[in-house]
Amino acid sequence: MKVLGERAIVIGGSMGGLLAARALADAFEHVTLLERDEHPEHALPRKGVPQGRHLHGLLGRGREVLELFFPGITEDLVQQGAMAGDLTEYCLWVNEGAPHVSFTSGLRGVVMSRPLIETTVRRRLLEWSNVEAINGVDVQGLLTSLGGCRITGVRSAPRGGDGEQELAADLVVDACGRGSHSPAWLKALGYPAPPEDFVRTSLTYTTRVFQRRPGETAIDGGDVPSVVCSGSTRTPRSGFMVPVEGDRWIVTLAGILGDEAPTDLAGFLAFARSLPISDIYTLVSRAQPLDEGTQFKFPGSRRRRYEQLDRFPQRYLAFGDAICSFNPVYGQGMTVAATEALELQYALAEGFDGLARRFFTRAAKAINVPWDMAVGSDLRFEGVEGHRIARTRFVNWYVGKLHQAAWKDPVPAMAFQRVANLLDSPAALLQPRVAWHVLHGNLAYRRSGQGAAIRNSSPS
Repeated sequence: MKVLGERAIVIGGSMGGLLAARALADAFEHVTLLERDEHPEHALPRKGVPQGRHLHGLLGRGREVLELFFPGITEDLVQQGAMAGDLTEYCLWVNEGAPHVSFTSGLRGVVMSRPLIETTVRRRLLEWSNVEAINGVDVQGLLTSLGGCRITGVRSAPRGGDGEQELAADLVVDACGRGSHSPAWLKALGYPAPPEDFVRTSLTYTTRVFQRRPGETAIDGGDVPSVVCSGSTRTPRSGFMVPVEGDRWIVTLAGILGDEAPTDLAGFLAFARSLPISDIYTLVSRAQPLDEGTQFKFPGSRRRRYEQLDRFPQRYLAFGDAICSFNPVYGQGMTVAATEALELQYALAEGFDGLARRFFTRAAKAINVPWDMAVGSDLRFEGVEGHRIARTRFVNWYVGKLHQAAWKDPVPAMAFQRVANLLDSPAALLQPRVAWHVLHGNLAYRRSGQGAAIRNSSPS
């Protein structure tokens, strides 16, 4: 790629910022990453990522992109204790109360703690000689020229200290996440704030960590190490249990619309027992707790429509969660940030002229599918406010039927996994072969008596 300038600055050193910096490293002589926290040397939670103690998902597409940017990173993670395996063999998937059949999909997944993947990506990034990270820095504003038409750098100061400093750059990228200051900074420069979409779910994550005995699996008498039990229209509660490095289980329980799992062990167990499967409760009830539990509250999904703005300063971009933050239940955030990093590379290949409009347009296309999937799924629940068009109602009804067919049939299960992992378009779920298996599977499901346990939703 052609070198566009001397220096690019990325504000924010979490996963979004790290991936943005990797995309910029091919196009600038120097890339400087500015981060408020002091990063721990080892894979430990940090204050700037309050959700870092909770379970995180890296979807199949996200792993593919990470391998493009950092070849061999999957094996790097495995050598540090992450677990890798076939997505449908190493995990029990439960959707709309129905467990999916176990089979060999050929889709490789990897599970680890958030601190491990972030620390590993950061280490691999900083192996690039033209990338540096400055920790313990607060970015206080933007530098401009041409009457505010161009961003030329940032004003920063040591966190909790004095001595403001000006740092010049040919491009500044805001990867500060949900707390992005870009709307306020743009307003101060006379630009309109981007239109926003917001879907309130009032999600609460509660996570506890437990000791994992050698060889212990999530299901008694089986070899499945992980469980993903998503909320259903009948039981909106979710539960997730995965083994991570250090012989530990991370168990995350989630409730919406004010429902939440307590952090105390007795309350945590009671919530786990209310899930439509017993596996999480069974393991947690006999495992040794390693912490006191933590909670993370997520008000709702927010999308800032930068692609709709007619005016935007030159040499400035928002990125990752600063553009769109998703309901974390669906595990899309890191994967979408990775795909945005690819889109940033493509946009940079055409130079600075029209960069913001080009990137935001490309990023919007990368966001559209996961946004529609997440919001559409959230709108299954009556208490979630939002406009429910006929298409949304039909898709939710059909996907519910697909999950029921997937309890014994790998065809709909595979189609769902490829879509959920952002490897295929949602249209793949409606292909004639898949639809036939959904129909046939639901007839078998009802004949088996399994359907009586689940309240079916209606497309009307």
